[in-house]
Amino acid sequence: MARYELKLPKMGESVAEATITSWVKEVGETIDIDDTVVEVATDKVDSEVPSEVEGTLVEILFEKDAVVQVGETIAIIETEGEEAAITDASKKEEVKSETVAAVEKTVEVAKETVATTIDTSSSDRFYSPLVKSIAQTEGISVEELEIIKGTGKEGRVTKNDMLSYLENRGSQPKVATPASTEKKPAAQPTPTPVSLSGQDEIIEMSRMGKLISKHMVDSIQTSAHVQSFIEIDVTNIVNWRNKVKNAYQQREGEKLTFTPIFMQAVASTIKKHPMINISVDGDKIIKRGNVNLGMAAALPDGNLIVPVIKNADMLNLVGMTKQVNDLATRARANKLKPDEIQGGTYTVTNVGSFGSITGTPIINQPQVAILALGAIVKKPAVIETPEGDFIGIRHKMIVSHSYDHRVVNGALGGMFIKTLKEILESWDINQDF
Repeated sequence: MARYELKLPKMGESVAEATITSWVKEVGETIDIDDTVVEVATDKVDSEVPSEVEGTLVEILFEKDAVVQVGETIAIIETEGEEAAITDASKKEEVKSETVAAVEKTVEVAKETVATTIDTSSSDRFYSPLVKSIAQTEGISVEELEIIKGTGKEGRVTKNDMLSYLENRGSQPKVATPASTEKKPAAQPTPTPVSLSGQDEIIEMSRMGKLISKHMVDSIQTSAHVQSFIEIDVTNIVNWRNKVKNAYQQREGEKLTFTPIFMQAVASTIKKHPMINISVDGDKIIKRGNVNLGMAAALPDGNLIVPVIKNADMLNLVGMTKQVNDLATRARANKLKPDEIQGGTYTVTNVGSFGSITGTPIINQPQVAILALGAIVKKPAVIETPEGDFIGIRHKMIVSHSYDHRVVNGALGGMFIKTLKEILESWDINQDF
């Protein structure tokens, strides 16, 4: 019999880890090719991990709610055959030296016997309890720990980094630790206590709710949010859609909503103002080559998810409608693929779908701007004609533009929605679809 290592597959651009949400198969169960073995979740989307082989599930390596890195083995499947179906990722070279073996032994002893570890609260880097335990046992100060190059996620120092450093510690430069240069631990904010009464109900936040909460706080702390607002007359668009929507659905088999019309206009506006289609990396600006529009969609549980329309500037109205309808339908049914919520360069959210006339949305990092479409409402308005000004009933919509003032100034932020207004208000009511 052979043993096949089921690994967590790549979940999409920039996704490094996922959370185990449930095991569909149990130890001892027979598995066919493409059977779902486990369900996992990334930042905003749930996904299934299928088996690439037939066999029997003999071992589960991670429990429910465990966080697993992409490429890690999560289960063992026993298959028919003589050779184990092991992927290349598992064939790592083992370091076999007396020094490393000795340190490994020290690490195990340290984990069992060391009750306290060095205080790294003055450091801006994160150190795992194991890394701090090794540092404590080996007499490595915080200052010395700071110079160790980390190869883990976000530059974190791993156990292997510590072992490698200790092997060559004698050749490392001495690190001075003057008391006068030591940082004082940063004061931690004290949470405001919440009082409860007998009528209150405690509700646990969902996994997605916790992630969204963290992303929103991180975005506010990262970007200097500024908003610009503009009112757009969309009467021609409303009248045109009312005129063609039945014929459109009959010909294309799709409902024509306002969303694809606005998304197409936003894509055209981005092409005219490409410096809104950027990201910030330290003190560098990354100008995106593709226009990938994020489209915020409401889920049945009240949370939001942002599927991405890739290369939106290349789509005509029919293509945009098909993309919008497909992504929105699968988002509500939780059928999106991980890659379909990655890679956005600009986001649009329709707060008008909830009746709001406007809103001030939070930027979806690492983007630098987000557009909120307000509700379309009838208003009395001045209509300018060659024969004079008149008062008439018009369909108006307020658009709000939140942008990162670190890299987008008020001129660009305001000109962007002014251009959008011009595109939408010049809509030809006699055009075909």
